[in-house]
Amino acid sequence: MDVAVIGAGPAGLMAAEVLSEAGRRVTIYDAMPSAGRKFLMAGRGGLNLTHSEPLDAFLDRYREARRPLEAAISAFPPESLRLWSEALGQPTFVGSSGRVFPQSFKASPLLRAWLRRLAASGAQFEMRHRWIGWDHNQHLHFDTPDGPHVVEARATLLALGGASWSRLGSDGGWVEWLGAKGVAISALRPANCGFVVGWSDLFRDRFEGQPLKGVMLTFGPRTAKGDIIVTRTGLEGGAIYALSAELRDAIENSREATLHIALRPGFANADLAVRLSAPRGKQSFSNFLRKGAQLAPPAIGLLQEAAIQAGVALPSLSPSALAGLINAVPIALTGTASIARAISSAGGIAFDELDADFMLRRLPGVFAAGEMLDWEAPTGGYLLQACFATGLAAGKGALKWLGL
Repeated sequence: MDVAVIGAGPAGLMAAEVLSEAGRRVTIYDAMPSAGRKFLMAGRGGLNLTHSEPLDAFLDRYREARRPLEAAISAFPPESLRLWSEALGQPTFVGSSGRVFPQSFKASPLLRAWLRRLAASGAQFEMRHRWIGWDHNQHLHFDTPDGPHVVEARATLLALGGASWSRLGSDGGWVEWLGAKGVAISALRPANCGFVVGWSDLFRDRFEGQPLKGVMLTFGPRTAKGDIIVTRTGLEGGAIYALSAELRDAIENSREATLHIALRPGFANADLAVRLSAPRGKQSFSNFLRKGAQLAPPAIGLLQEAAIQAGVALPSLSPSALAGLINAVPIALTGTASIARAISSAGGIAFDELDADFMLRRLPGVFAAGEMLDWEAPTGGYLLQACFATGLAAGKGALKWLGL
């Protein structure tokens, strides 16, 4: 065998495509019963392949990882990913937010077409093969339902993912095997994740699972607008995911982070104060807030929760103070949700361990790509784009290593 690709997600499949189309004998191994399990999960609510913003702004989304990722993404930018998808019979469109989706809006048609093309190019698949490292001859070892399996390959390409949604295959088990070889690996941490809040029983039982729509979140200089969901243990949702890196790091450093939530960001505080100056009459205070500030029940509940935590009675506040609280509700976050439920993970193989071809300097002939590497990015297409691009770059690196 020329190349063993370990991991049948986007990065591994893209690397296998590069290699098999160049005529190399490629076998793709994965611990799961079928390929692309997490890819399909990512497309459950609509497959966000990439983003349409200008490339320079796009690359900035990777922050400190921009420099090591720039060459790979520039060689396979969002426009190239869209053409690739179209060649598989899945044309794309740009949504109102600038995000790019297949017209089918689903992952499964794209994945099926991709797997057919890989099979036609000669790529082989070995599922239910869990990689467990190397033997003393540097042969690959796998656990399978039929017992141990040993593989010798001229090159190995690792695309095993991070540690989010471990039930779909990316459990971070590879850290042990590469760490034993001296490869520097940053600890895997949750990214694009939910956070823990110490809700009162009353708030939790009444509002668990309900959305806070159109809110604006602020943490330090960063803001994010969108929807979030009240969970039994805290908060989740797109808007909080956008701030997750800063919030996670603050909690790691200080054990807590105070997030401020604007419940009516479309209203200036002065305008809200005028609305809240109207006589309440005989209506309940909750009904007064619903009508005067146009707050939904979960938003009113959150406001009351914050007031209780602060030892403040909402009806005692002046209209201006109440307006200020509505647009800056302080919520203490005390932890991150489990990495197993995070959209993605931060940490991984340090880029200093890789050469320009994504080969591990300590392990000649072994390449790595995708979420195994030490980068993180927000949702919006940036995660998949980097997985596709680094998979392609690592596949080309393996071709170069093999002498083609």
